[in-house]
Order: sequence, then structure tokens, then C-alpha cells
Amino acid sequence: MPTCSVCKDEVDELKIVSVAGKKKKMCEDCADRAKESEAVAEESEAVVQQMMGFKGRR
Repeated sequence: MPTCSVCKDEVDELKIVSVAGKKKKMCEDCADRAKESEAVAEESEAVVQQMMGFKGRR
């Protein structure tokens, strides 16, 4: 059985998720948590850029 690289649990199948530009194999629960944290990080970065008046591209 495959093992999740994040939580080290044995699972039926692994999902491939891109985290910080790197692809990682992890279970569905860890993949959901990674997607949520990535979305929060993007949104907080956008708020900080808006607060500082950043008008460039990202």
C-alpha cells in the first residue's frame, strides 16, 4: 500500500498536488489541507500588496 509523504499513513491511493511549485504525492486529506493553506497564503499576500500599494504583476 502507498504511504502519504506528509502524514506517513498508508492509504489506498495518493493524489499528486502542486505545493509551492513542487509536485508532491499525498493522501486526499493532506491534499485538501495543502490546497486550503495555499489559497489562504495567496489571499493574504494579495491583501498585503494592496495595503502597500503594489501595482506590479505577479
